[in-house]
Amino acid sequence: MATDIAILAAGILMIAAGVGAVLAKSLLVSIILSGGVSLVASAVFLLMGAPDVAMAEAAIGSGLTMVVFLYALARSKQADAEDSDERVESPASETGGAV
Repeated sequence: MATDIAILAAGILMIAAGVGAVLAKSLLVSIILSGGVSLVASAVFLLMGAPDVAMAEAAIGSGLTMVVFLYALARSKQADAEDSDERVESPASETGGAV
């Protein structure tokens, strides 16, 4: 009975985190919340008696996927910063620096 209540609570938490990830304005918050969904899912698998699946979900779903998403986010922000620098310099260099 207590296990059923814990699984139900975890399911509600996963739904709330998933909705929060979709509605979040920040990509970083979305990535963290989606990793939280995966981490809670691994706890549910553990409660259901599947420790091997729980370990795989925690390692791949929560760990590796979040690292890849955070790396991609950092690379895209770096590319955005480089693009914005080029856009600022480009009009001034075409007019010879004079406005």
